[in-house]
Amino acid sequence: MNQLITHSISEKKDGFTLVEILVTLTILAAILPALLQAFTTAARNQGLSDNSTTALYLLKFRMAEIEMEGYPDVGEENDEFGENTRYRWRSVIEDVDSEDVENVRQVQVTVTWLHRNRENSMSMSTYIADRQMPQAQAQQGGQSR
Repeated sequence: MNQLITHSISEKKDGFTLVEILVTLTILAAILPALLQAFTTAARNQGLSDNSTTALYLLKFRMAEIEMEGYPDVGEENDEFGENTRYRWRSVIEDVDSEDVENVRQVQVTVTWLHRNRENSMSMSTYIADRQMPQAQAQQGGQSR
């Protein structure tokens, strides 16, 4: 009978001690705020990246629309992409003032959007020549070279 009592007392019980649990909680308390901040920053940057990518595609789309119209009229326009959207566009078309180049216009398109109550924008600029230039002007330009 003595052996049975001695055997049950010497058995080691599995489990965590209070000190081990407190050390684990202390480590978690030190690391958890940094992890939460990293996830928050990553989510914010992902949203900004998504908005910038969308703005870039919309900017290219609006520029392509203007280029497809042919030789655009001088002026300024602005509108939004669809109804109830946070993306707006503005286009400015101006004649190029140069003695060397005729019938060329500069086109600048800007897309703006709101992200976290802050306005962001992206712009693109190009030049468009009049492809319907009269034949006499084209021949004169070739002879003067």
